[in-house]
Amino acid sequence: MIFLELVLQNFGPYSGKQVINLNPKSEDNYRPIILLGGMNGGGKTTLMDAIRLALYGHRAQCSNRGNLSYNDFLTQCVNNQTPAYQKTQVELVFEHIENDQPLHYRIVRTWDRNPKDGKDSLGIFNLKDDTWSIESLVNTWDDYIENLLPLGISNLFLFDGEQVKELAEQEAPPSIVVDAIRGLLGLELAERLAIDIEILVNRKRKEFADTKDLANLEEIEQKLKQLETEYNVEAENFTSLEEELKLAEKEQQEAFDKFVSEGGKIAAERSHLELQKKQKVTEAEQARQGMCELASDVLPLALIEPLLSQLQIQGEKEFRIQQAQIARDILFERDKRLLNWINGVGISEAQVEKIKIFLEQDEETLRANFIQAEESWLLADPETLSQLGNVFYYLQNSKNLAKQQIDIFKNKEEEIITLERQVQTAAEPEAYKKLVNKLTTAQNKVVEVKANCEIVKSSIDELDNEIKLTKRELQEFTTQTIDQKSTQHIIAVSAKVQETLKLFREKLTLRKLNKLENEVTECFRYLLHKSDLVHRIAIDTNTFKLSLYDLQSVTVPKHRLSAGEKQLLAIAFLWGLARVSGRKLPVAIDTPLGRLDSSHRSNLVERYFPSASHQVILLSTDTEIGKKEVETLRESEAIAREYVLKYDSSTRQTTVQSGYFWE
Repeated sequence: MIFLELVLQNFGPYSGKQVINLNPKSEDNYRPIILLGGMNGGGKTTLMDAIRLALYGHRAQCSNRGNLSYNDFLTQCVNNQTPAYQKTQVELVFEHIENDQPLHYRIVRTWDRNPKDGKDSLGIFNLKDDTWSIESLVNTWDDYIENLLPLGISNLFLFDGEQVKELAEQEAPPSIVVDAIRGLLGLELAERLAIDIEILVNRKRKEFADTKDLANLEEIEQKLKQLETEYNVEAENFTSLEEELKLAEKEQQEAFDKFVSEGGKIAAERSHLELQKKQKVTEAEQARQGMCELASDVLPLALIEPLLSQLQIQGEKEFRIQQAQIARDILFERDKRLLNWINGVGISEAQVEKIKIFLEQDEETLRANFIQAEESWLLADPETLSQLGNVFYYLQNSKNLAKQQIDIFKNKEEEIITLERQVQTAAEPEAYKKLVNKLTTAQNKVVEVKANCEIVKSSIDELDNEIKLTKRELQEFTTQTIDQKSTQHIIAVSAKVQETLKLFREKLTLRKLNKLENEVTECFRYLLHKSDLVHRIAIDTNTFKLSLYDLQSVTVPKHRLSAGEKQLLAIAFLWGLARVSGRKLPVAIDTPLGRLDSSHRSNLVERYFPSASHQVILLSTDTEIGKKEVETLRESEAIAREYVLKYDSSTRQTTVQSGYFWE
């Protein structure tokens, strides 16, 4: 299947008639990618909605429909500048192969601002004769498109970045995705066959039961039907509650974020902050008192520390002079005794005279080296000099302590200023009360909805048990009360078929999932730049939850993956499903590169987009597929056509133009 052309007329922000050629074939060249660029709010998602609307009509799962009726949704889709006499229209031309022959159809849906009977007008045209609508195909269109692109699996081929983000964050795919996966892998066929066999058995029971047995049988079947109806109602209610719970949790998170951003959290901690500030003020005052105590001791002498150093030098100098004088006097007395002794031992006068001259010169040398001419004025004794040395020691310690106290005082002042700023940013009491009330209301709503979910879940479980018991009772009734051999044979054979079918389903599921596991693993490792992170991916047969294993077969927790790696895992899962299904369907991706770093983005651009399908429609902003990415795709000759959605904010209208943000 290939989308060839999309035509919008007065649809959403697209005024007038605008035609987009989606054919990947261009001048005998086949390139898979159709690139459409547009800023946020410029109409990219509207294009995806137009494709869904053209294909599925009132069943389309469009982005902005919500709980709107189809009539209100169609009215909402009408461009605000559409004249009253003009209609709104979406057209989609596609090609598919039927009986080995290519067929081309044009789907046309048209409606007024106030649709008649709340519906659009559908036309299906064969491009060989585009003037007449094929009425037989119009009447059976829902069944026809279900065979080509079933609605249940369409979201696996027409998806957006938010869908990938949601799939990446969840531990297991949601139920709607699980159903789509079962349909894509063909697993629902066996389940449908099991239901058909059960219907056949019920018919046979009625055919051969007597009047009394038939009455009892119908009573049990009525009970079973009622239980199944109640079960379906509760299941729908549970699905609705799950959606309500998601919305309530989102509102709770928004209320909490607003509570934090507008100072609510700080206001709640005001008393704690005030206590911290008081403690820091006390500590700062203690540092101030410590500085005062130091200032009352020897610390002021630091102001004259150079003079004290000179004083110490002078005192030590005078002390050395005193010691030299004492030594000189001692030597002088010794020299006199030496000369007297020499005179008495009979040494010649000449030799004595030489010794006397030597001693006099030595005395003069000693006097010149140690005794200065100026007078001593300090007259410091050794004890005083020792006390002066102690003053220097205590002064140095006081200076170090003073520096520590100053640092402590400055740090405490900075902490006090920080705490004062935090207190100032706190919400006012009235605003804080509103924030608290809103947050409390949101939290209470989440609790209430969760409680309702539990109640409904419990009711569903009870109904499921009752249905099982009733089915068992129905089976026992059949075995005990219906004697006809043919009926017994059919029922017995049907039971065996059911068992065989159950075994077949299990083996089919294992076979399909084994192939899917290999494809998803191969796709993920191909997209991931860290090829050694994951060696194997296993898929649960019931929930389709993904489990990751490394080379040593050790589980790799999903929370170890970055946000970008989780997104690549979700894309690999969708890619693997498409490959295993064997269906040749187009892939359309809206905002495909959210939260991806440059390496992952490069892998996705180079490896996934050109290989995702035979036709890949990309709807991107200028920051997702930027200049570098588009040049890579152009160089690899992967782009068939490029368009840019020009949005005029003054008129709130979008036009489609050829080219991209960077030509």
